[in-house]
Amino acid sequence: VSFMNNQKQQKPTLTGQRFKTRKRDEKERFDPTQFQESIVQGLNQTGSDLEAVAKFLDASGAKLDYRRYAETLFDILVAGGMLAPGGTLSDDLTRTEFCLFTAQEDLETMQAYAQVFNKLIRRYKYLEKGFEEEIKKLLLFLKGFTESERNKLAMLTGILLANGNISASILNSLFNENLVKEGVSAAFAVKLFKSWINEKDINSVAVSLRKVGMDNRLMELFPANKRSCEHFSKYFTDAGLKELSDFARNQQSIGARKELQKELQEQMSRGDPQKEIIAFTKEEMKKSNLSEQAMISIIWTSVMSCVEWNKKEELVTEQAIKHLKQYSLLLKAFTSQGLSELSLLLKIQEYCYDNIHFMKAFQKIVVLLYKADVLSEEAILKWYGDAHLTKGKSVFLEQMKKFVEWLKNAEEG
Repeated sequence: VSFMNNQKQQKPTLTGQRFKTRKRDEKERFDPTQFQESIVQGLNQTGSDLEAVAKFLDASGAKLDYRRYAETLFDILVAGGMLAPGGTLSDDLTRTEFCLFTAQEDLETMQAYAQVFNKLIRRYKYLEKGFEEEIKKLLLFLKGFTESERNKLAMLTGILLANGNISASILNSLFNENLVKEGVSAAFAVKLFKSWINEKDINSVAVSLRKVGMDNRLMELFPANKRSCEHFSKYFTDAGLKELSDFARNQQSIGARKELQKELQEQMSRGDPQKEIIAFTKEEMKKSNLSEQAMISIIWTSVMSCVEWNKKEELVTEQAIKHLKQYSLLLKAFTSQGLSELSLLLKIQEYCYDNIHFMKAFQKIVVLLYKADVLSEEAILKWYGDAHLTKGKSVFLEQMKKFVEWLKNAEEG
């Protein structure tokens, strides 16, 4: 009986404890209205003096829960109040007239606003992630904003990206199907990249995009039926962003070269006849508008990548000679110009330097290709004289000395 009693007595304390926890949760319910009122009131007082705004935000972080209400804070600074899904302002709540969307639409004002965000996030580091999330969200809401509001947001985002305040991964939002379909993404991107390049340069754009794997995705700013290099180039060049269209064109051709190299490698590994490989490569060269110099570099890389090399230095030279002999027809088909021969020589030099086992093989490879009519004596002498790279220069020139002397004598003889 006492055991039963015990159990009965314990029960209420358990639920009691649970009840306590619930009460605590209730007390800290998520309620941004009071937070919003404090921020709006402060912004109404500081007005359009952005120095004062930055000071107010700095001081308020000690009193208000920025961590919890980060989204509310950023909504107010950008749009003047809390945003409902889709980008409209929530009607029933207080708002301020002093925010990014009501500011003047010029670069100088946007730079000053970028400073406000920059100072705030430097001071309260934990807001960094929330700020990126906010920008991603705002980009998805673009259709809910006026053209002027979009322009300001685009300029601000460009400046923030240029200064590394946010990661370029936020641009993912612009690939949203609805924004792309209606041309909102492309128009926004024009303003954004203009302010980014104005703040830094095209190189800063390239580096940031590469970092997040977006350097090849810019075409996705357009609907599928307009996703061509020509359309992209014309659109951004007409908008005054020739640098960006050149960058995209270059990326496109780098992508095409990588694809081509992979395809060639597969054909070689399968042991396709060289005549077929040559025909295919000539076709691709025409299609991708590639020069012979560019093509011979791709071919060399493919030839050297389609085989498993011996790890022993003394055996690898023999293996390389055998392998290259096999592909001399292919190499010869794309070295009809002196410049292509030089390109090939430089590729061989680079390869032998980067792959330490091949350091001693350089001269033998060059001699083989000379005998196979791939390399001419003019190209070899030009390379020896002044056209070589600095990589491993002393080793390779030393290796080539006797052969070059022989070539010169043969010429005189």
